[in-house]
Amino acid sequence: MPESLAIYAPLLPELILVVGAMGLLMYGVFRPETEGEAEVVGWLSVLLLVAAGVVMIGYVNDDKSMFNGAFISDAFARFMKLLVLGSSAVAIILCFDEFRDQRTLKFEYPVLVLLATAGMMVMVSAGDLISLYIGLELQSLALYVVAAFRRDSVRSSEAGLKYFVLGALSSGMLLYGASLIYGFCGSTDFQVIANAAKDATGADAVDKVSENLWLLFGLVFLLVGLAFKISAVPFHMWTPDVYEGAPTPVTAFFASAPKVAAMALLLRVTLGAFPHIGAQWQQIITFVAIASMVLGAFAAIGQTNIKRLMAYSSIANVGFALVGLAAHSEEGTQAVLIYMGIYVVMTLGTFACILSMRRNDQVVEEIDELAGLARSNLPMAAAMMVLMFSLAGIPPLLGFFAKYYIFLAAIKAGLYPLAIIGVLASVVGAYYYLRIVKVMFFDEARDSFQGVRFKEGIVMAVAALILVFGILPMALSPFASAALAAARAFQY
Repeated sequence: MPESLAIYAPLLPELILVVGAMGLLMYGVFRPETEGEAEVVGWLSVLLLVAAGVVMIGYVNDDKSMFNGAFISDAFARFMKLLVLGSSAVAIILCFDEFRDQRTLKFEYPVLVLLATAGMMVMVSAGDLISLYIGLELQSLALYVVAAFRRDSVRSSEAGLKYFVLGALSSGMLLYGASLIYGFCGSTDFQVIANAAKDATGADAVDKVSENLWLLFGLVFLLVGLAFKISAVPFHMWTPDVYEGAPTPVTAFFASAPKVAAMALLLRVTLGAFPHIGAQWQQIITFVAIASMVLGAFAAIGQTNIKRLMAYSSIANVGFALVGLAAHSEEGTQAVLIYMGIYVVMTLGTFACILSMRRNDQVVEEIDELAGLARSNLPMAAAMMVLMFSLAGIPPLLGFFAKYYIFLAAIKAGLYPLAIIGVLASVVGAYYYLRIVKVMFFDEARDSFQGVRFKEGIVMAVAALILVFGILPMALSPFASAALAAARAFQY
């Protein structure tokens, strides 16, 4: 590669996705619109995501910043981008059969997923408030459309509209916070913001109380906008309705890749731009973490729709991940990265099971409909049981170690009340996961589901096997080591 082009190597994965998406869009427009062509576009999209991941591993190994620090390529970015790429690829694979059954398999869907993924990757590498917003909106605009992808469904259209309206509100709050921070610091660069925040907390900052207040106001509004994107309480109100109303493959996508990207952006902002005023944002993160864990645990108990239950489960899981961020330590950041990686596996595996809940060519979403599943389809029930046990944090499955790392980081940071509340919320949350297992294995059997389709069966089987055998040191250690290397991209 010529030296003049080599400086743009960190952008190669994003360029592959954006250029590939444009090419597939042209291909889809000028080819006959058939299900076969749409599936070709889908598989080509998966191939592009894999290619971006290969390039990420093989060619983007150096820590660099581009565009005056607006785009950062480091170990943290590479780790989180690989999670995003893998989540998006699996989400596309899960959409084929479901959309074909509903006669809504369109080539636009995988193209939109590619563009949303490109936005997520920009979010992960953002080193500036402007690149942060560009990545966030590129992701959001594509997600607004895919939420309402089933235009003939009132529920899907309502989900898209709710997500759009509330998303626009959160973007406005985020921009307002960014403008206040820019007004205080005179720059949108995270490093400059970090230095200005450090100066504002020094011994000579007594006369700058009013200015410091504006910086904190800006930080609060910025965190509000980001909290909406990860559906943390009290900015979670869109999540249950959107998860239930959107097509199930879209919900699987919503619950995985965007969560990883938004959490990465939150880490990048707090640890990259505001590491020196951790005492201020730790209070906010601690409150949001407690509220998310408690509401997610208790609100899910009365749910009868499994997609709504998974919505509240995702809210609770975000709360657990925020416990690691609240620790404001290298161990805490490592714990967040490990947690998000394991969360993605558990979530995609669970949604593969939900997509397999079909009876008489009709999608079944009620938990009670799983009654007696173990007698008619033991492999599916066994995979679902492993996933539920892991989500509940029951040892020795991988979900237990995800929470173990989080709570251990909180204890090392002296956040004992937060760790205790997290453990109690985890115990309460275990009830609704175990209830699903009880319904499958002990309730009176109903009519059996249709056979599990190949793609969904592979995803749920692989997810279950990872959760069972991932506890082996040889499997978990490289992942934990990569997470630790990524955590060291920040200063504490």
